[in-house]
Amino acid sequence: MTRAVVTEADIDEIALGAAVLGTGGGGDPHVGSLMAKRLIRLHGPVALRAVDELTDDDFVVPIGGIGSPSVSVERIQAESELLGALDAIERAVGRTPTALMPIEVGGGNSMIPIAAAALAGLPVVDGDAMGRAFPEAQMVTFHLAGYGPGTTVLVDHHGNEVVSRPVDGAWSERLARAVTVEMGGGATMIDYAYGGAVVRECAIPGTLTLAKRIGRVLRGHGSDGRALRDDERIAALCADLDAVRLFDGKVSDLQRAVEGGFTRGAAELDGVGTDRGSSFRLDFQNEMLLGRRDGILAAVTPDLIAVLDLATGVPITTESLRYGARVAVVGIPCDEKWRTEMGLKTAGPSHFGYDAEWVPIEHLAARREGEVAR
Repeated sequence: MTRAVVTEADIDEIALGAAVLGTGGGGDPHVGSLMAKRLIRLHGPVALRAVDELTDDDFVVPIGGIGSPSVSVERIQAESELLGALDAIERAVGRTPTALMPIEVGGGNSMIPIAAAALAGLPVVDGDAMGRAFPEAQMVTFHLAGYGPGTTVLVDHHGNEVVSRPVDGAWSERLARAVTVEMGGGATMIDYAYGGAVVRECAIPGTLTLAKRIGRVLRGHGSDGRALRDDERIAALCADLDAVRLFDGKVSDLQRAVEGGFTRGAAELDGVGTDRGSSFRLDFQNEMLLGRRDGILAAVTPDLIAVLDLATGVPITTESLRYGARVAVVGIPCDEKWRTEMGLKTAGPSHFGYDAEWVPIEHLAARREGEVAR
């Protein structure tokens, strides 16, 4: 049987799709893709393991970056950080990793496990623990299922190594964030390293494959094999993901700062085209978390909010969003695991202090269509 692999040629499409799923966060996909392509070029393609192929004997290690995306653009993870983190988890728990996986499929954190897998000669799992990107360490499907973070490793570019055993996901976030700030706002992290049985139970399968499919659409390859024009790509993406095109606009105001290990802020958009005369506000904490059109809720976490270049469909991260940019805002339904009571408690609007109730993106869209029809 031919095994699936991730080649250097696959990376740009995966990174592009992961930037959409990252909803503005998860680290810079361009920087991550350069790392992954270089290491695949040096060490060869990376084997891709399906979630349901994992055995009880596997030891699966999620590895990625933690901290502000703004910092990750300026301070690129070194190979020594990746190998140092893998060595630290093996020494700490006495088990040798048999596969790596993204903790989140978003942005650069979809690329780091592929880069590390190429470097270490390990397979990467086609799945993750979010189905998107979230800003906090406990916002993973392992936590939703009642599993703790286990042994947690943080490594920085100086060679500092911090190993901890937090009592739960909330403490994992608090401790890791404080350490990350002291490490300069960014670090390499391993947490929720588990055997194959737990990963089969908790992981959201097929998300790297999904990211590649999204990337192909945004690079102009329609699902029917037809070449897509630039102005067709966003519509094709929405059709593929059951997504909603929420707003077309120009960034008229942008507030953004690095605070407490996060990139936080808000963007104001003035409508263009059919949305001229309306406004849209985006609030973000690494990821886009809440959108309001003319002051009325249009989309809210845990559903995904992606910002795309209006002309090309290329996703725009929170740290690369600029005044005057013309963008399309798209809402995508989240995985059903987040639409549970525990999912909403963990990553719903109330957790972030927003004065809003979660309403599924498709319901908000239907409500607006009904109002427009009237």
